[in-house]
Amino acid sequence: MKQTTLIKNATVINEDKTFVADVLIDNGIISGIGNFSIASGYKVIDAKGKYLLPGIIDAQVHFREPGLTHKGDIFTESRAAIAGGITSFMEMPNTIPNALSLEITEQKYVIATKKSWSNYSFFLGISAGNEEEWRKVNSQTICGITDDGLYFTEKGMMLSSNPQLMEKVFSEAEIFIAIHSEDEDILEENKLHYQKLYGENIPFECHALIHSDDACFVATKKAIELAKKHKTQLHILHLSTAKETALFQNDIPLSEKKITTEVCIHHLWFCDEDYKKSGAKIKWNPSIKTKTDREELWKALLDDRIDIITTDHAPHTFEEKQKPYLQCPSGAPMVQHSLVAMLEFYHQGKITLEKIAEKMCHNPALLYKIINRGFIREGYFADLVLVDLNALWTVTKENILYKCGWSPFEGQTFQSKITHTFVNGNLVYENGNFHEFIPGHRIKFNNHKKENRL
Repeated sequence: MKQTTLIKNATVINEDKTFVADVLIDNGIISGIGNFSIASGYKVIDAKGKYLLPGIIDAQVHFREPGLTHKGDIFTESRAAIAGGITSFMEMPNTIPNALSLEITEQKYVIATKKSWSNYSFFLGISAGNEEEWRKVNSQTICGITDDGLYFTEKGMMLSSNPQLMEKVFSEAEIFIAIHSEDEDILEENKLHYQKLYGENIPFECHALIHSDDACFVATKKAIELAKKHKTQLHILHLSTAKETALFQNDIPLSEKKITTEVCIHHLWFCDEDYKKSGAKIKWNPSIKTKTDREELWKALLDDRIDIITTDHAPHTFEEKQKPYLQCPSGAPMVQHSLVAMLEFYHQGKITLEKIAEKMCHNPALLYKIINRGFIREGYFADLVLVDLNALWTVTKENILYKCGWSPFEGQTFQSKITHTFVNGNLVYENGNFHEFIPGHRIKFNNHKKENRL
């Protein structure tokens, strides 16, 4: 039976405006924004004193299914995501098998139709030899192609390590390209240096020196130069250095940019001083770097050189993260805590609520050309999140929802709490409780084909 939901008296954060309004939802779609009377049969949510944002779109996650489901799976991680206000995600190809063919990628979509609480899309991986696969991608139903995460499989899988393949991809691909930008030769040279000093027991404090700012800058600069040559739609994933921020522009609208980038929550939150306390828990690639790098990333985010915020959610078991440096995998779970972390920065006066909505909701939709999501607009899908900005809570093992059961935020007290999450108009999460499981939708896109190639 069709149900109409009325969210009453919400403080709406949308398109650089803050205002009090009701939001009417019919059949999964926002049908009205204004002042509405309660009618018979309406499901009413009283949102007085709470803030309503578009659902968060996380454009970089690793949910580990298939093949690595001891770490996480699409059901558990998307469930944690909606508790964190994330209503749509885009997932990377470093599953087992790697998603290097359209057949394998479509198998992931089949899994998601049965298991994903959130809306979803999956990147196709790039490697030497799968040219026919990325040439055939339907850019209206797949978010893009990427090399991210594939370097864990074998050396040389990053595009920056294979100039001939990168030239081919950048010159021929007719779809959005997102890359992990580190120079593998520099990484290897740095790692050997610290192995000579420490043997197999390299301190985690050395991670930022191995995955250095030079390794990132050299790779990013080369990629941008090549993208400009071929007019490629290039996106640099998880920017981490001050040096790199100077390579991006803010003098044109996002819709006109060919070269874009993002920052992850952890690069805004942590710095290299935190390795002493947190060690393996904050080992990511690219690495957490200096306090100066963190501050320059903030500046670039706020002045629009950095376009979107993502999580790079990458769960590993606690046992895996206890291994010595060289055996310890990089990555950590983040989706449950990304929005509340950004709201903590709001409380600190570092960012406005409107800017959070822009970088986590509006801009991902614009950048990836997502159809009818990312904004609170009539006719758009009712992907929405309500937050209470004055509800203290502390991250503990008991309230962590990731399958791996741990978080780098454990022990952190946040001032804000997600109270309601709607996916396609369905209230799926309310005050700490999950409602009936209703699968999310496959995200659809306007195409990303290149223009003016000649």
